[in-house]
Amino acid sequence: MVYTANIFCLYLKTRQKLMKTLISLFALLFLFGSLFTSCSEDIDILGDFEETAVIYGLLDKSDSIHYIKINRAFIGPGNSLQIAQIPDSSYFKQVTATVTEYVNGTQTKQWVLKDTLVNNKETNGVFYAPTQKLYYFKTSSSSPLDANAIYKLNVSVNNGLFEVEGQTSIVSGLATSADNQSFRFDFADDPGSYAQKGIAITVGNSYVINTSLKVNFKEIITSSNDTTHSSYKWNLGESDVNPGGTKTFTVNGKQFYELMLANVTNNPAINRRRMHSVEVIVTGGSQDLYNYMTVNQPSSSLAQNKPTFTNLSATNNHRVIGIFSSRMTYKIEKFFINPSNSSLRMMTQKSVAELCTGPITGGLSFCSQHPGDLTTSYTCN
Repeated sequence: MVYTANIFCLYLKTRQKLMKTLISLFALLFLFGSLFTSCSEDIDILGDFEETAVIYGLLDKSDSIHYIKINRAFIGPGNSLQIAQIPDSSYFKQVTATVTEYVNGTQTKQWVLKDTLVNNKETNGVFYAPTQKLYYFKTSSSSPLDANAIYKLNVSVNNGLFEVEGQTSIVSGLATSADNQSFRFDFADDPGSYAQKGIAITVGNSYVINTSLKVNFKEIITSSNDTTHSSYKWNLGESDVNPGGTKTFTVNGKQFYELMLANVTNNPAINRRRMHSVEVIVTGGSQDLYNYMTVNQPSSSLAQNKPTFTNLSATNNHRVIGIFSSRMTYKIEKFFINPSNSSLRMMTQKSVAELCTGPITGGLSFCSQHPGDLTTSYTCN
C-alpha cells in the first residue's frame, strides 16, 4: 500500500478543526439545556433533532487503498464530553456506501465500501481514541484511479433514512525538476559557505501544493556491524497555485546540515554514518480541497463569523458537513549512488565534503562511499 503521510497531514489538520468545532457546538447546546431546565417553562432543546453526517474522503491515484471517514454528529441528554468518549456515539447504526467511476458520462467501475477498525486516531482529543472506524475500497497498480474520470460517492444511512452524495475529479500531472537524472542538491559551495537550491514543481491540475524532503541515511556501529536506517522529514512549504503552472520551493543548504545535526541518533557507539537518499515528496490538492482548507483556516475577525464549505449534499432535510475530494502524492527518490549510473551524483562533491568535514556536521562521522570520492580524506574505508 502506498500511504501518504503529508496532506493526509491535510486530512488530520482539517479533521481536527472539524471535530473541535463540533464538540464546541455540542457543549454549547448542553449549556443552553442546563439554563432552560432552571426555568419554570419546560423546553426540550433536543426537539426533533435530525442526525448530521460528517464525511471526509480524499481519493489519491497514487494510493491503492482509499479511506473515507463516515461519522455522525450526536446530541443527547447528559454531558457531551462524556458522550464523546463512547465509541459508538460517533457512528450510524447502518451505512451502505459506494464509489462509482464515470468516464465521459458512462459508468465504468463501482466499488462497495467495506468498514475496518484502525488504531491511528490521536489520543489527545475529546473523542474516543485510538481506535476508529473507517470505510475503504481498493484499487491495483495495474488499474489505478483514472485521471480522466469523475468519481461519485453515495452513502445510504440507516437503511435509507437519508442519503449523502458528492463527486470529485482526480488530481494528476505532478512532476518535479528533480525527475531529471542530472539533478543535484547543492547544499554548500565551499567549507562553511552554504548554497540554495530550487526545486521546480509542475502542479498539473492542483490548486494547492505541499512539498517536503525525506532525508535517509545509515548509522553504523562498525564493531558489531550493526546498521540502522534513519531519516527525517523536512517540510519546504505549502502554497496555493494555478493549475497548469509551476511553483519553485527553495532548499536552504545551511538548514540541511542543521537538521542533520538535530536528527542523528544520540548514541556514542555509532562511529560511522553514510548518506543513502533524499526523497522529494509533492502533494497536490483539488480546488474543492483548497476551498475547504481556506474556509477552515483560523478567523482573523473579532466576531469569529466564518462561512462553511462542503461539496456534499444530503436528502430528506438532513445535514452533512465535510468533503469528498482528491489529492495526489508524487515521490521521486534521489539515491546517493545512482543504481543505474554510479558516476552520477545526487549531491555535489562540495556538499558531501561539507557533510563529512564541515563545522556543523563534521563531528558526526559521516563518510562518503561514492566512487568519485575514493581519493578524498572523507572516503569510507
